[in-house]
Amino acid sequence: MSEHNLEEKMNPKTLALVAHDHKKQAMVSWAKKNQEKLRSHTLYATGTTGKILEKALNMRVKKFKSGPIGGDQQIGALIADQKIDILFFFWDPLEPQPHDPDVKALLRLAVVWNIPVASNIASADYLISSPFFSGSYDREVPDFTDHMNRQT
Repeated sequence: MSEHNLEEKMNPKTLALVAHDHKKQAMVSWAKKNQEKLRSHTLYATGTTGKILEKALNMRVKKFKSGPIGGDQQIGALIADQKIDILFFFWDPLEPQPHDPDVKALLRLAVVWNIPVASNIASADYLISSPFFSGSYDREVPDFTDHMNRQT
């Protein structure tokens, strides 16, 4: 069996938005600047980030729990279920996080399932300005059949 399958994704895409406390203002500023591009997509976010974005953008945002109490893992589960197309995760490398294992797990799942991740304004600008953001993209989805069927 092949190692990857192709999944063609057209608009609207499903976006996850997460921001650590010291990065929430950067996320809001970036999202406001790109509000029209975000409007046609489905937005998910961890709790506090979602509340702030929903108010600032006057758009519906599906909110999960706050990151430290399970929100990161809820979004990670959606990534594993192939229900998230892009992760915008503005994380703070200078501030220790009590839920660091959850943060690493979320980033790990994004890499495992081959979804694009923006970790700051510059990478978010690159992603949102890509022709793939507003058009179709054939993302290689890893095939874990052999892994799932392995003998233990």
